[in-house]
Amino acid sequence: MRMSSKSVSFISLPALALAVMLSAGTASAQSIQGAAGDRTATSSERRDDLAGKLVRRVIQRAPSSIPGREIVQVETEIPVGVESGWHVHPGEEVGFIVAGNVEMQVQGRPTVILHAGDGFLIPPRTPHNARDLGPETGRMLSTYIVEQGQPLASFVGQHVEK
Repeated sequence: MRMSSKSVSFISLPALALAVMLSAGTASAQSIQGAAGDRTATSSERRDDLAGKLVRRVIQRAPSSIPGREIVQVETEIPVGVESGWHVHPGEEVGFIVAGNVEMQVQGRPTVILHAGDGFLIPPRTPHNARDLGPETGRMLSTYIVEQGQPLASFVGQHVEK
């Protein structure tokens, strides 16, 4: 029996999103190497002050269409009760809370509690701090559009309320 050429199979959006996330994790080393070509990353590209405090995994890194910028996607795990510490990025951070409850403090804005499924935006060089409130480890996926050759994250001095 011949099947009609009009038959189409559909996949649900959540299943598609899960498949994309899983394939991104499996191909992360290839994506990083492929995006960088055959060159070795410089020390400033590897430096990330938060990596010593939180579990951070670069999923992919590639040049941006914006001259002098690169796009870096990172998965971050924040253990219960742990703070990131006040820090800045040399460009925008577009983030999404994958799991947990995270208290987000951004200089000049009211503190907010973000839950799984919530998104957030941090302007360039704006001091901010994230703390996981539990009961589970907080996980977030962040995409940075940052200046090339700059550390991805740098701690800043004591935060002062404005």
